Amino acid sequence: MDETLAIKIEGLKKAYGEVQALRGVDLEVRRGEILGFLGPNGAGKTTTIRCLLDLIRPDAGTIRILGLGPGADSVAVRRRVGYLPGELSLEANLTAEGVFHYMDDLRGRRIEWSHVRRLAERLELDLKVPVKNLSRGNKQKVGVIQALMARPDLLLLDEPTSGLDPLMQQEVYRLLREAKADGATIFFSSHIIGEVGAIAERVAIIRQGVIVEEAEPDSLINMALRRIRLRFRQPVDAESLGHVDGVTLLSREDDTGVTLQAEGEVDALIKALAAFPVVDLQTEHPSLEEIFLAYYKSDETEVR
Repeated sequence: MDETLAIKIEGLKKAYGEVQALRGVDLEVRRGEILGFLGPNGAGKTTTIRCLLDLIRPDAGTIRILGLGPGADSVAVRRRVGYLPGELSLEANLTAEGVFHYMDDLRGRRIEWSHVRRLAERLELDLKVPVKNLSRGNKQKVGVIQALMARPDLLLLDEPTSGLDPLMQQEVYRLLREAKADGATIFFSSHIIGEVGAIAERVAIIRQGVIVEEAEPDSLINMALRRIRLRFRQPVDAESLGHVDGVTLLSREDDTGVTLQAEGEVDALIKALAAFPVVDLQTEHPSLEEIFLAYYKSDETEVR
C-alpha cells in the first residue's frame, strides 16, 4: 500500500439480503487530509465506515487502513483509530467521566486526563452527570470526546455534529482542524452540505452504494454546473440555446434576457452564442448543495 494513503478501498461490496448497500466502492484517503463523505441517508456511508473497522464484513473488495487489513489486524487498526458511530450507545448509569475511564481501560490506559478535561471544557460538558441525564446534544459531545481523547492517527466519524447546536458545531470543527494540524487523518460522513463545505479539503459523494464524484469542494463547484445570465441587444428567439449539449434553458426574463444552466465545458455554448447579439453575460457558480442535489435529483436516474 502507498505509504501516503491512510485509507485505500477497492471494489467494496456489501448486501443486506436483497438490498445492495455497497455496489463497488473505490476510494483513497491521503494521510493528513480531511475528507467529507457526502450522501443522503441510505446511500452507504455508515456501511462503508463499519466495513473499515471490521464491524461488519464486506461481501467483496479489499480495505487497507494505515497499511493494515482491518480483518486480519483489527486490534492494531482500532488502537490507532478514533471512532464515532452514527448511533452512539452509552451505559446509562455511568457518568461521562465514567465512560471515558471505561474507554481508557479498553485502550490500555494511555489517555492524558488533562486532555480529556480540556476537551470537556471546550464542549461545555459536565463530566459528573450520568449519561441517562444528558440531553441528546450532550451525549453527542461524549461521543466526540471519546473519539478524540486518544489523539488517534485516524478519525472515523459518522455524522459528528448530529444533535449539536450551531455554536458547538463550530467548536467541533475547530477541534477537528487542530487534530489535523497534529497529524491526524479525518474521514467523516455527513448529509449536511454546509458541514462538508466548512471543513473538508476533499469531498467524495456516494450515491446508491457507488462513489459518483471526488473533488475539492471549490473544484467541484467550479467544474460541475454554471448558471449563465444573458442579455441581448434586441429581442431574439433563444430556444435553440436549450438544445446545446449540456445546456438547459432555466427561465426567460423577457425577449432580451435568458438564464441558462450549463453542465461541464461551455465551449459549445460559446460557439452557439456567436450567432446572437449578446451585450452582457454573467456566470454564477452554484453552491455545493446545488451540486449535491444535481446528483440526487432523480432516484430513478442511473448512477453516473
